[in-house]
Amino acid sequence: MTADIRIERRSGKDLEKFIPELARLRIAVFRAFPYLYDGDPAYEENYLQTYIDSPDSVIVLAFAGETVVGASTAIPMRHETAAVKRPFLDQGYNPEEVFYCGESVLQKDYRGLGIGVRFFQEREAHARELGGFRFISFCCVERPANHPRRPGNYVPLDAFWHKRGYRKHPELQTWYTWKDLDEDQETPKPMTFWLKPLADT
Repeated sequence: MTADIRIERRSGKDLEKFIPELARLRIAVFRAFPYLYDGDPAYEENYLQTYIDSPDSVIVLAFAGETVVGASTAIPMRHETAAVKRPFLDQGYNPEEVFYCGESVLQKDYRGLGIGVRFFQEREAHARELGGFRFISFCCVERPANHPRRPGNYVPLDAFWHKRGYRKHPELQTWYTWKDLDEDQETPKPMTFWLKPLADT
């Protein structure tokens, strides 16, 4: 990682001043495949309020100088929506024992510098410091291999996630709704969870 990149963890009310910048970053990064997200700043700021309201949440921020160029979110699953918790309940997991990673977003110019690895390390460290969690998890969208907007050079992040110790659990699936760039209205998209036992790390 280059020396001019600074990584910081922020939680709760300490996040408020970063919300507009985080909303902008999420919209910019999630326009790309596989999310193709046609974002809305007001929705984003409301979504990020969840992390301010939860004292046990964390957002790991990557700074280049004083500019936020990346962010990675996580929160105890008990503070998440029913759509996140339902597949875990259905499969016999206790959401109280799961720490949930929302997303990682990073400007393209800063990828390949080890920041993504730090995002995972910092979120896992935060979960261990809180204590009481058996698993850490995240989910990602499922797009068909022949999706018309899939770039020819697109490489899924599965290998990167495997290297971090996460495994895909097809039985843990939910649906999120948003509007793709080429859609006239919001449609549901399948999201599959990946899971890692915290005790094994």
